[in-house]
Order: sequence, then C-alpha cells, then structure tokens
Amino acid sequence: MPVPADEESRHRPLLPRRPRDIASVLETARHVADDLADGLTGPRVPSAARGIRRLLGAGAVGLADLSGGLVSAGRLPAGADTAAMVEDVLHTEDRRRRGEVVALPLVVHDELAGVLVVAGPVRPAAVREVANLLVAALERSHLEASAEHAAEAELRALRAEISPHFVYNALTVIAGLVRSEPDRSRELMLDFADYIRYSLARHGEYTTVADEFHAIETYLALQRAVLGERLRVQVRVAPEVLAVAIPYLVLQPIVENAVRHGIEPRAGGGTVQVLGEAEGADCVISVEDDGVGMPPATAEDLLAGRGAGTSMGLANVDRRLRNVYGPWFGLVVETAEGDGTRVIVRVPRFQPGVMP
Repeated sequence: MPVPADEESRHRPLLPRRPRDIASVLETARHVADDLADGLTGPRVPSAARGIRRLLGAGAVGLADLSGGLVSAGRLPAGADTAAMVEDVLHTEDRRRRGEVVALPLVVHDELAGVLVVAGPVRPAAVREVANLLVAALERSHLEASAEHAAEAELRALRAEISPHFVYNALTVIAGLVRSEPDRSRELMLDFADYIRYSLARHGEYTTVADEFHAIETYLALQRAVLGERLRVQVRVAPEVLAVAIPYLVLQPIVENAVRHGIEPRAGGGTVQVLGEAEGADCVISVEDDGVGMPPATAEDLLAGRGAGTSMGLANVDRRLRNVYGPWFGLVVETAEGDGTRVIVRVPRFQPGVMP
C-alpha cells in the first residue's frame, strides 16, 4: 500500500542520503548563517529566509525581529493570521501552531531575539534543528558585535590615555623656551599639537607605518625636550615598510611605555631604539629600551590585562593585533629586571581588508 505524501515527508531523513545532496544542504546552512551575521535586522535576512525554506522544503518561511516585522520567503497562509502568532510568541516566548503554520521563539543567551515561522507539512524535528542553527548564527553575530564594540571602546580609552604629567612637563618646557629660544619653542609647540591631534583625532581603524613612526618621533622629540640628556633616541625604518597598513595607535603606546616605565625610573636615563624592517612577507617593528626592565611574570600580566592601569596600552595593542591578524601575531615582550625591555610587533605586509 503506497505511503501518503504527508506521511512520507514525516519519515524522510533529516539529511538526504546522497553525498552530493548532503553537501548542498551543508552549503545552504552555511549561507544562512552568513546571511544572519548582522542579526535579524540586517540586509540579508530575505536571503536567509529563502535558504531556510530550501532546507526545510517548506511552503513558506518567515523571520521576525523584536519589532514584529516579518520577512518571508514564499506565501504564508492568510487565514493563519501569522502577524498575531508572531505577536503572541514575542509576548510569551512560547511556541504557537495554527494548522500547518508554526511559530517558534529564537532565544539567544537567555534573551528573545526573534521568531521563526514555518508553513507546510514539515517534520517538527527538522524545524527544531533549523531553529538551533539560527540560534547559533545569532549567537555568533551577537558575540562578534560585542567584541567589535569592546574593541572600539578600548581604542577610545587608549586615545584618551594622555599622561597629565607629560602634558604639564611638555608645556612647562615650551613656555620656558619662549624668550630664550623662540624658534625651538615654536617647533616644540607644533610637535605638541601634532601629538595631541594624532592621539585624539577621529582616525579610521587603520593607519600606515609611516604615520605611526611620525607620531612616535613627535612624542620622542617632546620627551627629549623634557628629559634632556637623560633620554637618547634612535629611530630607523626601512622605506619598503612605510606604506604597510597597521591598526591605529599600535606603536605609540609601546614607545610611551618604554619612556615612562623603562627610562624615566632609571638613574641617568637611557636609550630608546625603534626599528622597522621587512622580513619576507612580514613587517617587523621592535621598540627596545635599556631601562629598568621588569620580571617576565610582570610582562605576562601586562599582556593579559592584569597590570597597572598606566600600562593598559600593551594589553590593548596585543588584543587588537590578534583580532586583526590571528593569534600568532600578538606582541612579543623580552625583558628581565634591570636589563631593559624589547617589544616586537610582527604584522603581514599585505593583509586583505586592512587598509588606511
């Protein structure tokens, strides 16, 4: 006796048996997850709805965000009053069914994110699996958005981290030179303006090695005016890496730490060396001082964000480098108590999506 069509659909396996069809299903699922990268309010939600409809073989599929706005693929039955079902789910967070139409809540991190609506004779197990797929995609979207907001907040904090002590000393030195060395005073005032503008201005996410080196040379010129013979400086950068794009404010915090925590506490001062060069496909920049150094465990704490607030810049830089280039491109810190510190930044000379 032949099996009725609806009965056959209820016994159909969740994934097709043929490898080619399985690959097609997995590819569609991946596209659905990618389409939800911006959540249920993003521009690719219609494409996600079409993909879900293909996965389920449903007559129609709808996705609703928290506002109740429904984006559908296929024609949802008018008699089911789908809008009312969506409102019910949004208010109760409970599943609703009317005839062949089912509406399920999509809960992300214990919070309602939206509603999935499916119309047609589709197996409940398949609908549940697709709902789980959507929740996972929305969780990833939420985590990525949170990480992006956190990185932006950290960068804003880094821009605002200008030492009042340094600003006071720099302006005092400049003021003291106004009468005795007016030309020198004017140069330093221009350097100070460049330093403030670069540190606080609303730059994009990336800049160039050339701009970062200009910023640190400006900072070091001001610090030399403040510290005099106690600070010696060597800066060298190879021409072939000047145009390399890097995250904004990567080098300046490292150089500032070298001066503030390496050279200033040392009796007699010391030297800060900054070197930028190409090594194969990478750009390698090192910032080295012969200051007081620190125990390796302290450096490890700084990179983990467990250091003093005045050194939060190293953890910020390390985290941003890893986020942009991958875990193998973070900072390397070589140090020992009394033996100075060397911080190495290694980035690809060319990275897709990274441009000033």
